[in-house]
Formats: sequence, structure tokens, C-alpha cells
Amino acid sequence: MKTIKYIFEAIFIYLIFLLIKLFGLNFGRKISSYIFIKIGFFFRSKNLIKENIFTALGNIDDSKVETIIKSMWKNYGFTFAEYVYLKKFRFNKFPKTHISISGKKILEEVINSSKPVVFVSGHFANFELMAMELEKNNINLAAIYRPLNNYFLNPYMVSIRKKYICKNQIKKGLAGTKDVISYIKKKYSIALMVDQRLGESERYPFFNKPAHTTTLPAQLALKFDCKIIPIYLERNKSNFFKMEIQDPIKIDKTGDLHKDKKEITIKINKIIEKMIVRNPEQWIWTHGRWK
Repeated sequence: MKTIKYIFEAIFIYLIFLLIKLFGLNFGRKISSYIFIKIGFFFRSKNLIKENIFTALGNIDDSKVETIIKSMWKNYGFTFAEYVYLKKFRFNKFPKTHISISGKKILEEVINSSKPVVFVSGHFANFELMAMELEKNNINLAAIYRPLNNYFLNPYMVSIRKKYICKNQIKKGLAGTKDVISYIKKKYSIALMVDQRLGESERYPFFNKPAHTTTLPAQLALKFDCKIIPIYLERNKSNFFKMEIQDPIKIDKTGDLHKDKKEITIKINKIIEKMIVRNPEQWIWTHGRWK
């Protein structure tokens, strides 16, 4: 049954990709966002999304909740359509630039130091642009990705990620962690999203509620003396992106590895919280972080 489901799902998605390719990016975004707004709840529970919003933002009024949810699905749809045009994003083939980047001096310092760093972010705006723009700015990079469950779609997505986002892709998981260490030793920086639920990982406060949280950035920082650099992405109404390279996280080593790992991980969660509150309409609320 799962295979049949994946076949029909893949056919549907490839057809949508074809339509987007035929009609162009601007109209493709409209098609895709309309579809996501209409059918998104068939794939992700509206109750879970609302519960996540209330957990993070408190008891805000229903109209605000509905605005956040609709905007989230709209952004989801825009990002989906943009996969078809990643080549244009990669090689700046649009009439006008699609992105501005602040904090480039921090990237220059990374390049000049020849030391690897860990870039962390969450699923904001078109989150795929983070690794793409870092690599375009001459950062030696490897990016961690989560494979799609649908094995008819995943090879295509991995292929376009390697071609246009970041040529060094690391599959999330135990084997991937070994690859991360290998890249770090070769002086490659690592980019990863830290806002998803990670299996049965350790729980750390996220909006004052225990949530499964990756400790990989903290472990890399402590083991290899890496800086951790947060990145924030935002989309405006004209689909122009702003990418903000933030100051490295201050790390105080006490010699107690467990305590230091905990402190660093909590700091990262706090930074992601601020990013979400800054623009809740562009974060993906569909993950079960607090399960």
C-alpha cells in the first residue's frame, strides 16, 4: 500500500513541477501556494499546527493563528515551486538579484581563518538558499539533509540539491554523523537545520517546553573548537530574500562536557525561538517538536 501511495504521490508532484516549468516561476508560485493552502491539511494535522503555535506564541487570537497558518502554507508552496528553478537561483539568472546578504564580513573571517564552522538555521522562507548562498560565497561546505520518505522522489531531490544547493550532501543519521566528522577534519564547514524533531534525541527547552533537539552543533564545537554561526532567512512580499549572517555564539568551556553541551544547545534553541517570533508566518509549524 505504501508503494502505491508513493507512486501516485510522485506522479502528482512531478506533474505539478512540469506545470510550474511550463508556466514560469511567478505563476508557478501562485499555482503551488493555492494547492498547498487547499490540501496541506490532508498531509499535516491542523490541530498539531495550532498546538505548536499556541505552545510557542501563547494564547493569541484565532484570526492571527489563521493568518500564520495560511501564510505558512503559502510560503511552503512558494518554496516548492522554487525547486524547479534552483538552477536560476544558483547562477543568478534572474533580471534582478533575488537576495541580499548581511554579515558578509563574518564569512570573510571564516574563509581567512581556514577553520571550519557550523552554520545553523531553521526552516524559514526558502531554507534551501542558506547552503546555496554560503557555497556561492566561497565557503567550503557540506550540508546535512533529511531524505524524503518517498523513494520515487528522493533521488531527484538529492540530485538537484547536489547540483544547485551544495555539492556535498550528508544524509542525516548515524552514518551521516561519521561523514560530518570526516568533512570537518578536511576543513569543510557544516550547514544544518536544527529546528526539526530528531528521533528520540535528548530533550531541551524550546519555548519553555522540553523538545527533542539535536546536540550535534554543540558536540562539534566542543570537539573541534568550531564556531557556531546562526543564519536567518526572510522572504518579502516581492519574493526577494534577505539572509542574515549573525555573530558566532559565545561558547564558554568549563571542562564539563555534558554541562557545556547543554548550555550551547539551549543557546541555539533560544536563537531559533527569536527567529520564529520575529516572523512566525515564515516558519514551518508542521513538525512535532514537542512530541
